[in-house]
Amino acid sequence: MEYLPKDPGMLVSAVNMLLRDEEFDTLESLCCYFDKEPEEIKNYLNEQGFVYDEEQKQFRPIGYK
Repeated sequence: MEYLPKDPGMLVSAVNMLLRDEEFDTLESLCCYFDKEPEEIKNYLNEQGFVYDEEQKQFRPIGYK
């Protein structure tokens, strides 16, 4: 993957896949590779209804348990 998608659904899917498949061990390392700030990604996706779960290392819909 050369870049992160801008569409929120595609972005969540891409980030979760890259973290799940252990391409990157943290959101920070993924963001560093793609020259993005973790807070920028978290804030953008939070506005779209997703929250980052540190323990699971994935974005989930707000309210999902």
